[in-house]
Amino acid sequence: MSAPAGIAEWLARSGEALKNLSVDARYEVVGTVERYADGIARVSGLPTTRLGELLQLGDGELAIALGVTREIASCVLLTGETEISAGAPARRTGEEARVPVGEALLSRVVDPLGNPLDGGEPPAAERRDPVERPAPGIVDRDFVNEPLATGIIAVDAMIPLGRGQRQLIIGDRKTGKTAIAVDTIINQRRSDVVCVYAAVGQKDSAVAQAIEAVRGHGAPERTVFVVGRADAPAGLQWLTPYSACTIAEFFRDRGQDALLVIDDLTKHAAVYRQLSLLLRHPPGREAYPGDVFYMHSRLLERAAKLSKANGGGSLTALPVAETQAGNLSAYIPTNLISITDGQIYLEPKLFYEGHKPAVNIGLSVSRVGAKAQPPVLKDLAQNLRLAYAQFLELEVFTRFGTMVDARTKATIEHGRRIRAALGQPENAPLSLAEEAGLLLALSEGLLDSLPIEIVPAIREGLRNRLATDRPDLASRIAASGALGEEDRASLLTLLKAIVADAAPSDKKSAEEGNGTASTA
Repeated sequence: MSAPAGIAEWLARSGEALKNLSVDARYEVVGTVERYADGIARVSGLPTTRLGELLQLGDGELAIALGVTREIASCVLLTGETEISAGAPARRTGEEARVPVGEALLSRVVDPLGNPLDGGEPPAAERRDPVERPAPGIVDRDFVNEPLATGIIAVDAMIPLGRGQRQLIIGDRKTGKTAIAVDTIINQRRSDVVCVYAAVGQKDSAVAQAIEAVRGHGAPERTVFVVGRADAPAGLQWLTPYSACTIAEFFRDRGQDALLVIDDLTKHAAVYRQLSLLLRHPPGREAYPGDVFYMHSRLLERAAKLSKANGGGSLTALPVAETQAGNLSAYIPTNLISITDGQIYLEPKLFYEGHKPAVNIGLSVSRVGAKAQPPVLKDLAQNLRLAYAQFLELEVFTRFGTMVDARTKATIEHGRRIRAALGQPENAPLSLAEEAGLLLALSEGLLDSLPIEIVPAIREGLRNRLATDRPDLASRIAASGALGEEDRASLLTLLKAIVADAAPSDKKSAEEGNGTASTA
């Protein structure tokens, strides 16, 4: 009996397909997970595994090889959806860890592998770049000569930053380190700098607060958030700053200016110490592995100002580090201080006294930023650091009730106004014109006769009057970075008017207080 027509036709087509089918042999080496515990897998049977290569374990869990011998490859798990058991298969991918880069990541919150954490679709990346990349060579770099404004007058005036610099933000816990970094990101709403914020092992609430601050006050459309959550696998946390740096380098290599904030490298070092001990690497000082210095130096050396032949872009790094009881000589802080181009030290004593930002001017330094400082700030702040240091020294003696002459008293009162002017609220960075106005008021002594409590009102009055009365003046200062004679006279006139408006109300309050006291 013959087959039905439909089946016969299908058999004919299948026969033709089988004739044209080419079967190639495929060679695949499959290893075995010998042991798995605490996010560390030891794999045998893959003798050609390279250091830093990605492996697939079990049902596709990704791991990175951080220790390789001929017999065993020690891997750190990057994903933790399923549990890996001994005997599971392991396969090489032949790829190193990569992260998606491109403009599609702007305004997004992603993990170190590029997976979205904000509930949106995966970003349509232009390409995937390795998270570990060599730093630019000496001949590929240029001098740091363009300013990076933080909007924090204490920093811009006395610890200036330049584009392409590596500046450490260091201090004890809860002294405002993240606030300075976030304010710097917020202030880039006035510039064309692309910002990348990397959170390493931070609590979800702290990360959400930083993200909301940027979205509420800054330019989130030019900011990327790379988050290695505190409950993420240790390997993923360790990868976070490298992935964030690769994302920032994409914009640098296109000739743009980028800012990378790493919050913080102390937690990053602790995560690496944890992984190294689990991998049975020999411990060194404070149980850190011997290559902990190289781990951070190869990361921070990638921040640079490129030469014009290489596009002229820049990558500025603001790593954050935490100290214990103000100990700057601890292992990780000294490593980072020696790697970076300067540090902003936040002192707990100043913070608890209410001086915010609690920047210790004496222990803070910027080694290369002075050449990039705008001329207006350089001219007005050239004697500010010395005057403030003299005030701090004299203030110590007055606390013991020492009798002082009129000149010393005037110096102390002027120093107190300097300290009041250097303070500013969080999420409210100042423009260049506002900083120039405050410094001009200090240099001319306009605030010396006012009560200290009125200095914040002068700052707010300057911001409002510049925006309403003299926007042209603010624009010229921002565009040129300098203060000509006419603009200086115009700004001084505006400051005198602001002081005159503030002083009578203060005197009136004082007179009313005296009258009430007399009546009582």
